[in-house]
Amino acid sequence: MNPHFESIADGLADNGYAVIDQFLSPKEVSDILSCDGFTINSTSFKRAGIGKSNSLQIKEEIRGDYIQWLDKATAPQAIQIYLQRIDLLVRYLNEALYLGLKDFESHCTVYPAGTYYKRHLDQFKTNNHRKISVICYLNINWKEELGGQLRMYLSEKSIDVFPIAGRLVCFRSDQIEHEVLPATCERLSITGWMLDQIVE
Repeated sequence: MNPHFESIADGLADNGYAVIDQFLSPKEVSDILSCDGFTINSTSFKRAGIGKSNSLQIKEEIRGDYIQWLDKATAPQAIQIYLQRIDLLVRYLNEALYLGLKDFESHCTVYPAGTYYKRHLDQFKTNNHRKISVICYLNINWKEELGGQLRMYLSEKSIDVFPIAGRLVCFRSDQIEHEVLPATCERLSITGWMLDQIVE
């Protein structure tokens, strides 16, 4: 069993979130960043929108990131290693917390310098299948003065999590509002959601 899984389950059960450092090793982070196309200049990255399907809208005043959806079958090997680890985590959380999770969807994410994502919940008004949000950061040698932190709003306080390479953040999609604060340089991650339905 992965040594981090128990801490993630405990954090989700006790607080609704967990922050784990070194979920990916430095080499695993470097291998992902070396994948073809993991750059905002790639044509495979598209500006992210608000809403789903027919209601999708591009609103730069709300979010400024670019995304590339991942296919488990065709993702580069370096990214598949991460996705396989998340699949194992889904199984572990089902056994430990009885969450009824059935699948995982994810995309590569690039926030250009100065962009942000305003406070929100990770659920659509017409779709509540996202149960656990999962973010793995890929920013080597990140310093706090660069900004770019994830701010999670808890019942009595907010906490800031900086996007340090290899760090994994998991939280309840239906309970924890959050925002991404602007950074002074580009900010990279793989962002995803554990679902209670199969992705079609």
